[in-house]
Amino acid sequence: MNIQTHTTSTRLASLDILRGGILFLLVFFQPILVAVLTEIDTPWSSGILYQFDHEVWDGFRFWDLVMPLFLFMSGTSIPFSFSKMMREKTKVYIYRKVFKRFFILFILGMILQGNLLGFDMDHIYFYTNTLQAIGTGYLFTAIILLNFKFRTQIAISGILLLIYSIPFIVSGDYTMDGNFASKVDQMILGRFRGDPSYSWIWSSLAFTVTVLLGSFAGHIMKEYKENKKKVLSILFTSSLCLIVAALICSIEIPVNKRIWSASMTLLSGGYCFFLMGLFYYWIDYCGHLKGLEWLKIYGMNSIVAYFLGEMINFRSIAYSVSYGLEPFLGEFYPAWITFLNFSILFFILYLMYKSKIFIKI
Repeated sequence: MNIQTHTTSTRLASLDILRGGILFLLVFFQPILVAVLTEIDTPWSSGILYQFDHEVWDGFRFWDLVMPLFLFMSGTSIPFSFSKMMREKTKVYIYRKVFKRFFILFILGMILQGNLLGFDMDHIYFYTNTLQAIGTGYLFTAIILLNFKFRTQIAISGILLLIYSIPFIVSGDYTMDGNFASKVDQMILGRFRGDPSYSWIWSSLAFTVTVLLGSFAGHIMKEYKENKKKVLSILFTSSLCLIVAALICSIEIPVNKRIWSASMTLLSGGYCFFLMGLFYYWIDYCGHLKGLEWLKIYGMNSIVAYFLGEMINFRSIAYSVSYGLEPFLGEFYPAWITFLNFSILFFILYLMYKSKIFIKI
């Protein structure tokens, strides 16, 4: 884990701001919105809350795009970070960096959702977290990028998705308990498995495809940086192709985030390409940064934002400074506490940003 006190000119503003926007939704906007709308409890608020929660099984909601975007963006940054290293460092050095990052992300994931620091074997889960999915997808993507040319990488992504899908197609079972990915998790992880409705080990093949798709977007933006119109054309065309492919695929394979089905991988990948293209157009092509740069506060310390947002509860501070307000706020008092909790996190990230402290793995 490295602490950097400056940024480099090779960073894409659109990538940092898109990443920051997703982190803002995750560790500020969504929890506060849910706290407020839960108390309002009207048909329109229920409709909004529906989109800000995950689909129970088959289907796709707005909130189901958050995790794929994290994986996608982790891949988008790889061509930029590898570019300088491959010119100045040996492959052995790069592999060490890759495996170190994988290991740290995996341990952080276990700390977040596995109660690792509690040393309670009854509540330790091995592979159950977004950070671990990012780490696994990043590891395999890095190996592929270091050893194969771009066109071969595209072919490998298709092969991986096919390999992942074959057991589902053969069995035809996409139920929560009977699907192939769930059985693999149960067989390998046993009691160290977390939420049984989510699958991780076999789904790592599909995680890798999502990270690879992000790396393709990064490759396009890096290789054609002098021709931004071409970049936009490829990003939006890729988005359309992936969404169409997902719709065709969904005829046989349901869209399901919890097992990261092939149709979900393609659909979310298409949305990710579209959002990346949209932000690239507005920020890097048109140069419109006004009103958006504050999102870098989240985007340039994304691991810190995610880890603190998920791990640390600042509500005790919020309760201390809000003493006496409950009679005035009534049923909205919990929403106020939630607001203060994530405002404290924002203040920490703001101080780090102003001090040019950026923690990278």
